[in-house]
Amino acid sequence: MSDRARTNDAKKAKAAERKAARAAAEDAAAREDLERVYTHIVSRAPEHDVSPTIDRVARLLELLGDPQRSFRAIHLTGTNGKSSTARMAERLVREHGLRTGLFTSPHLSSVTERIQVDGEPLSAARFVEVWEDVFPYVQVVDAELEESGQSRLNFFEVLTGLAFAAFADAPVDVAVLEVGMGGTWDTTNTVDAEVAVITPISIDHEKWLGSTPAEIAEVKSGIIKQGATAVAAEQRPEVDEVLAERAADVQARLLREGVDLDVAARHIAVGGQLVALRTPLATYTDVFVPLHGAHQAHNALLALTAVEQMLGGRALDGGVVETAFADVSVPGRLELLRSSPTVLVDAAHNPHGAEALVAALDESFSLRAVVGVVGVMADKDAESLLATLEPALSHVVLTRNSSERSADPHDLAELAREIFGEDRVHTSERLDAALQVATDLAEADDVVGVGTGTGVIVTGSVITVADARTLLGKG
Repeated sequence: MSDRARTNDAKKAKAAERKAARAAAEDAAAREDLERVYTHIVSRAPEHDVSPTIDRVARLLELLGDPQRSFRAIHLTGTNGKSSTARMAERLVREHGLRTGLFTSPHLSSVTERIQVDGEPLSAARFVEVWEDVFPYVQVVDAELEESGQSRLNFFEVLTGLAFAAFADAPVDVAVLEVGMGGTWDTTNTVDAEVAVITPISIDHEKWLGSTPAEIAEVKSGIIKQGATAVAAEQRPEVDEVLAERAADVQARLLREGVDLDVAARHIAVGGQLVALRTPLATYTDVFVPLHGAHQAHNALLALTAVEQMLGGRALDGGVVETAFADVSVPGRLELLRSSPTVLVDAAHNPHGAEALVAALDESFSLRAVVGVVGVMADKDAESLLATLEPALSHVVLTRNSSERSADPHDLAELAREIFGEDRVHTSERLDAALQVATDLAEADDVVGVGTGTGVIVTGSVITVADARTLLGKG
C-alpha cells in the first residue's frame, strides 16, 4: 500500500471516529432532553388517576388538527393479553407492507417504548421533537381546564396526544392502539376504529371499572363503534351478553372465539409453539408463535382475525402470516433472562394473568422447583394472586418494586404465610437482594448441581418485571 493510500485510510478512520463521537454526543444530549420531558409529563396526575371522560383529550386533539382521523385503527381492550395481541396484530399488518403505529402501555425501560412507528420505538430525539410540537397546545388546554376549576391534563392524556401526533406526522397507514384503562372514557377512545378487539375480561381496576365482570364489560365494550367489527375472546356468559348488546346497539359485527374462530390445534415447540388457527375466513396451519403458553395462541388468534377484518375481510397469505408471527417479540411476558439457574420474568398482576403464567410454566419449562420473586402494587388483589401462584412455587420471596405504589413486602408476607406456610415465605426490601435470595433457594433445590431443573420467576407487576430486567442487563 502506498503512503498516499495509508494517509487516506487514516483520514477516513479519523473522520469516522469524529462522526461516531458526534453521534454519541447527540444521543447523550437527546437522552438528557428526553429525561427532562419525561420528568415534566410524570409530574402530572399519574395514568392510574383517570378522569372518566374523553372530552379533555378530545380538546387537545382538536387543537392538533384531529390527528387520530389520519389513520385507520385496530383498538384493543380487555383485562389481560392486550399488549401481546397488539404486538402480534401490528407485526402482521406491517408484514403486508403497510406503515404501522403501535401504542401500548405501560413501558418496561423507557417511555419511548409506548409509541412505535414501523416496529421501532420513537428515538429519544424524535420523542422530544413531537413533545415540542404538542406542548404549546397542551398549555392551552391546561389553561382552559384550570380556568374551569379542573386539573390539568394527566400523564396518559398527554401521552395519547403525543402518540396520535407522531402517527399522523409519520404518517402511518394503520395504528394498533391498546387502551390505558377501560374503554368508553379511555383517552384512546377518541379514535373511531374499524376493528375492536376484546381480550378476556375479568375483575381488575375495580375502583374505576366496577366490581363484577359484567360491569367492567360495560365500560370496555365502549370501544366498539358504529358499524365496526368486534373480535372477542372467549368470555364469561354475562360478559358475552354485554358485548352482544353493545354490538347490536351500534350495528357492529361481533365475531366470538368458540363460535366464529378458535385455536384448532396447538403443539409445544422449541422456543414457543406450533398452532393451527381457524378464523371466519380460513384455517392457518403450522404457524410458529415464539411465545409460551396457551394464552398466547389465543392472543394470536384474536390478532389474526382482527387483521383479516382490517385488510378487507379476506383470508391472508399463509406465508405472510407465518413470517409475521415468527418475528413477534413481547418483552416481559414469560421472558427468559438468564440460565443456570433459569430466571424468567412475567408481568402477571392479577389472578387471571397468574393462572396463565402457572399453566405456561408447567407446560413449557421442565423445572422441578421454581422460586417466585413477587412485588405487587398496593391496590391489587395480592391474596388471590398469591393463592393462584402457590401450586407452582417451592418458595416465595416478597419484595417491593421502584414504584411508590408498591405494596409493603411485610404486609404481603402476612398474606403469603396463610397460603404458603411459614417456611416457604421470605421477604426482602430490595429487589436485587430478593433475586439473590431466590437464586440461593433455587440452587439449594438443585439436586443435580449443574443449574438445571430449578428456576426463578419474577412477577406481580409490570414495574417489578421492568426493574428485574434492568438489574439483569435487559433494560
